[in-house]
Amino acid sequence: MIYKKYGKTGKDISVIGFGGMRFPKTGDTYDYDKCAEIVVKAGELGVNYFDTAPYYCDDNSEFIMSHAFKNMKKQFYVSTKSSQKDGAKLREQLETSLKRMNLEKINFFHIWCILNMDDFKSRMVKGGAYEAALKAKEEGLIEHIVFSTHCNGDEIETIVNEDLFEGMTVGYNILNFPFRQKGLQAACKKGLGVAVMNPLGGGLIPQKAEYFDFIRSEDDETVVDAALRFNASHDEITTVLAGMGSVEEVVQNCHIGENLKKLDEKKLKEIEGKLFNSMDKLCTGCRYCEHCPKKIPVSKFMLAYNNKILQNEQEVLNNLKNHWGIEYKKAKECIECGICEGKCTQHLPIIARLRDVGVWGDAANQ
Repeated sequence: MIYKKYGKTGKDISVIGFGGMRFPKTGDTYDYDKCAEIVVKAGELGVNYFDTAPYYCDDNSEFIMSHAFKNMKKQFYVSTKSSQKDGAKLREQLETSLKRMNLEKINFFHIWCILNMDDFKSRMVKGGAYEAALKAKEEGLIEHIVFSTHCNGDEIETIVNEDLFEGMTVGYNILNFPFRQKGLQAACKKGLGVAVMNPLGGGLIPQKAEYFDFIRSEDDETVVDAALRFNASHDEITTVLAGMGSVEEVVQNCHIGENLKKLDEKKLKEIEGKLFNSMDKLCTGCRYCEHCPKKIPVSKFMLAYNNKILQNEQEVLNNLKNHWGIEYKKAKECIECGICEGKCTQHLPIIARLRDVGVWGDAANQ
């Protein structure tokens, strides 16, 4: 496994990190023993950065990690998060995470999911999230305060230049890199460590492997290999968080971390030339938009809508019916309350897209 320095922390971090959001269910529940085997295997193959959070995997991820950590034989680092803006609530969530994972401290604790500059400022007020995290760091409960964001490059640069954090986690992949590259460069310039999430575009890249085959080079067996290698090749990026749901996926991903060959400038420009502005409007499947009051499975509709951007309207309807088993008419139940749009990390026009799906469905059934 190849390791990189995480900013100025002095820590050597595996270029492939473990994203704890994709554990598989056994029926309606999570088999902790089975899921922990995946984590332990990653540790055995050299992964030493394990990223989790409250609410991941129906709030089971931190418990699964704890179950695995008991059997880890090599040194590892833990990343978890809190989206609480109130300092007291963040402290409570931090203590809960420590207890769940049986840890004395969190190595990388994230001010989680900063959506825009107003959201960022709300975490910085007296008695707010950052102040509470700073106090916890002074007490030894947090080793490094970092942040997680889906902001654009300019906004990320502004946050980085506040000099409050030692690292960040950001959505970055072969589809959206032109739109967040400025933030990545700013973090590198300031000496921050960088973890990147969604390297496979929320699963879109392997799902549309034929479409995205242009990203492969002769050194890549699959588009998954190419996408992971693309991120890992960046000097600015410390670790690529891959969601791993099986031992087989661990082996495949770690192979990239062991045999990293950087993309040359010519190939990078070739890829960039084939991208277009709407690529940044693809849903990454983060699922923060769930909990619709009308019980519309919003994230599934948005993932289906990706087919409109990549192919055509009919493929959206086909995907809803054949892949998700959802009737398009469910989209027409939207009451336009805006809750989903307020939570969307990509700032997508969810309401308008749901409206589109309803119109397309009606037209196709006339």
